[in-house]
Amino acid sequence: MSSSSSGDREKIVSKLPSSLQQQLKVRTAQRRIDIQHAVEEGIKAWRGLGSNLSPIDTTGARSFSTWLPPTQWEEFRTDCSSRGVSLIQGLAQSVSLWLQANPAPGVVRPSVVRRIVVCNQKGGVGKTAVAAGTGQALAEDVDTLYPVGVSKHFAHALADTDSDSTPTALEQLPGLGLRVLLVDFDPQGHLSKQLGLQVLPLDGDSLTKHMSGDAAGKLADLIVPVEDERFGDRLHVLPSCTDAFLLDVKLSGVRAREAALERALGPVESDYDVIIIDCPPSLGLSMDAAAYYGRRRDGETPGNSGVLVVVQAEDSSADAYGLLTAQIDDLRSDMHLELDYLGLVVNHFDARRGYIATSSLESWMAIRDPRVVGIISDLKEQKEAVRVKQALLAYAPQCPQAVALRALAREIA
Repeated sequence: MSSSSSGDREKIVSKLPSSLQQQLKVRTAQRRIDIQHAVEEGIKAWRGLGSNLSPIDTTGARSFSTWLPPTQWEEFRTDCSSRGVSLIQGLAQSVSLWLQANPAPGVVRPSVVRRIVVCNQKGGVGKTAVAAGTGQALAEDVDTLYPVGVSKHFAHALADTDSDSTPTALEQLPGLGLRVLLVDFDPQGHLSKQLGLQVLPLDGDSLTKHMSGDAAGKLADLIVPVEDERFGDRLHVLPSCTDAFLLDVKLSGVRAREAALERALGPVESDYDVIIIDCPPSLGLSMDAAAYYGRRRDGETPGNSGVLVVVQAEDSSADAYGLLTAQIDDLRSDMHLELDYLGLVVNHFDARRGYIATSSLESWMAIRDPRVVGIISDLKEQKEAVRVKQALLAYAPQCPQAVALRALAREIA
């Protein structure tokens, strides 16, 4: 053990079981408190006890250091000696006492299910990857820490000439632990296939049939989980079916067709905190139904639900964005909808592509409403995850894309 002074606190070095170290690291992140203050509070509580606690197994304890107020460590050493407890045992009991007094906070669940409509009329911009990645980030385990990019450093992307570099500002944060449903609303079924799931057979039940009034069973029976321990049983998918190619035709004969998606998903909404719609590259009736589903409901907080637009840092994406916003403006006006933009996501960004990429990004960043809420690099990990049919955040949880997607999830959560 050693100590050295630093400002108004001193560094102490001791040992602590690795399991307690991990619990302390996660719990302090969950409760947004520094480890040094948690240990300080734990020692104070331990010193105030009228009797010793039951011994803790400290076998395999490893080095642990933190910063404590002057004299606290020496006074703690004296108390340990007078109580006949080793310093390592006393520290372990102090940390355990703090953990017991500061349980993990519960997951904050929205009062109204959040509905995120991921869209753009242009194909190939990566809507599916953003929809899937955002859902994964929202569903990660709340008792595990993950690297998250700091959103205020978006601007660094403009100067970043190395697209393989890791973001300079990272935080280790616990997962959000939300229950998420990913709806593959695209007849091409990219979301389903990317996650290794089968699209629904043409001769069976489907979301299209539920929207058109031809359902043969319960929609919940079509939903399947994404199998990975980091998501628990919190990340589910409603797979696509190729009959969705006929959705616009079928909706043309449906009463109140703009509400068809809402009617279909209504029976399962209570099972989820967030429902993400991966839209097809279309401006037809299906997009009308998706936009209507994302509207602000009575009593819903602005920004709880809405449209998330995925774009690229190039000119054709800007043209498609103009068509999409025109359609949304028409829907807002014609149907008197309160439809919020959750933001813009600039996907497939690579500053090494030169002036077109960087100047386009600057143009997107200059838009204040909606604002840019995420910049996702064009890196190999996403393509590899698609090839092996795995969720990106399970395949490469530390990669820059995963880090950025977690930041995006928190920006819109």
